[in-house]
Amino acid sequence: MRRWSQVAERIAATTRTSEKSRVLAEYLRDVEPDALRDAVIFFTGRAFAESDARSAGLGWATIANAVARVAGVDRAQLAAAYDRHSDLGLAVGDVLAARDGAVAPPRDPSGPPESPPSVPEVTAAFAAIEAAPGPAAKSAAFEALLRRCDPRSATYIVKILAGELRIGLRDGLLQAAIARAFGRSTGDVANAAMLTGDIGETAVLAREDQLGAASLRLFRPLRFMLASPAEDAAEIMARLGPVVWTEDKYDGIRVQLHRRGAEARLFSRDLHDVSGQFPEVVSSAAQLDWDGILDGELLAYRDGVVLPFLALQRRLGRKEPSAGLRNEVPVAYVAFDVLALGPRGGDVEPLLGRPLSERRARLEALGLAAAEPVRFALSRLVRVRSADELEEVFTAARERRNEGLMVKDPTSIYAPGRRGFGWLKMKKALATLDCVVVGVELGHGKRHGVLSDYTFAVRDDATGALVTIGKAYSGLTDAEIAERTRWFEEHTLARHGRYRSVEPSVVVEVAFDVIMRSGRHRSGFTLRFPRIARLRLDKTAVDCDTLATVEVLWRELQHGAEHLVTRGARPGSPSEP
Repeated sequence: MRRWSQVAERIAATTRTSEKSRVLAEYLRDVEPDALRDAVIFFTGRAFAESDARSAGLGWATIANAVARVAGVDRAQLAAAYDRHSDLGLAVGDVLAARDGAVAPPRDPSGPPESPPSVPEVTAAFAAIEAAPGPAAKSAAFEALLRRCDPRSATYIVKILAGELRIGLRDGLLQAAIARAFGRSTGDVANAAMLTGDIGETAVLAREDQLGAASLRLFRPLRFMLASPAEDAAEIMARLGPVVWTEDKYDGIRVQLHRRGAEARLFSRDLHDVSGQFPEVVSSAAQLDWDGILDGELLAYRDGVVLPFLALQRRLGRKEPSAGLRNEVPVAYVAFDVLALGPRGGDVEPLLGRPLSERRARLEALGLAAAEPVRFALSRLVRVRSADELEEVFTAARERRNEGLMVKDPTSIYAPGRRGFGWLKMKKALATLDCVVVGVELGHGKRHGVLSDYTFAVRDDATGALVTIGKAYSGLTDAEIAERTRWFEEHTLARHGRYRSVEPSVVVEVAFDVIMRSGRHRSGFTLRFPRIARLRLDKTAVDCDTLATVEVLWRELQHGAEHLVTRGARPGSPSEP
């Protein structure tokens, strides 16, 4: 693991993609055969393969306690190091290096000296941590691993466990390095990675010149294809036209449905198995007479009406929902793509490389609506030929209480994990509020060292007090954040670790999609998908919006929802492609 960490550090130290690829390819070419798969998985910043639902389950407190014991420091020193770096791995490396005064492996002086852990040994330790029953056992397993590590290796082990590797190694660059290391085609590597959903396995296949043997496997989830955001209809048509396909962007959770024979399973956007949360969908899917994989959206759905996402939230995270809850919040599965298909009990054909027009035709031929008792439906599909028509379709989708539109190129292939321009998501803010920034927090990653996470408030008309309503970290440019950071540093009222209470003078215009009741903030409301539209340096705190304004907007939304219930908003039936 020591050499792996050195390579990771070299990759992080250069911004040149060609140099990153060269350094990584040299390492992969020479790494021990039994370490290749795990080493590549670690370079994705994960402890386990992406299709592996396991999680180490180590929280800040567990890591901090183990590090404090190994380094002989109190947790306050680790917290101070974290404030300096905004990176837990670097903070751990700092306190261990300070204890050692060098890069010698920190170990228990009462025990025998141990050799640094190899990559496979780190993998085994991660598995032991994941399987350990409870925080104390997990902490002990992590501490045993940490004692064998030099500060650099400890840094990168913690980065992997925390999901914060951040060395500038994108998927495409990792695939290119694998191809370069073993003299294979980048396209063949990308195709194998797409089919297997496991870049570690892909690297092994590349080394053995067996990329052609890569195959799609049911019940091993694929990464979801992503869409790029867009708002301007003319720009969308110029990019994707002359004819585009639109689908309502539903306010549910995206779910991949895998089925073979009598077995069906559901996988969430983070590739976790969520079958237990929706047993009625699983049992209904088991009645279908084909094998394959669907991509779609799970919605709260009752009596032909799509319910708000807030209703669906009651189902999320419950591994075995009661019959009462299932009756209160029934669900529907709205499919919009088919990724693999075959006859029941037969071979399954991958469809990822086929155009969307063909995949949609295959999807419509499945007869999903026949499944009972859970409703299966197809996404509402509309052909659009102009920017004006696109605006009309968008408005109609919003009137059906959907988030907006998915706009797709009918010739596009399905590219797992990619955010290209074959699919665009067209969303517009429901409204904006002028809010006062009352708190800021140090950012992470590329925003390390700047105050970029803003907590904002509106004014309570009755008391005149500022009451918090949300938090956002997106929308401003790096230059604006840097300038505001200097201002906030000079106008800090109190420090609470990484968070600072600041003078309530800066006004920001905040865009959002939905207002919801919530006890999380003092206002009693929270904003869904808040983002900073712009700084309002022309306004002062007295100009901010009030709680009364928020309540009016919330009531209007509630009235709109009730109106739609009487009209019967539906997922929609397929139109002719």
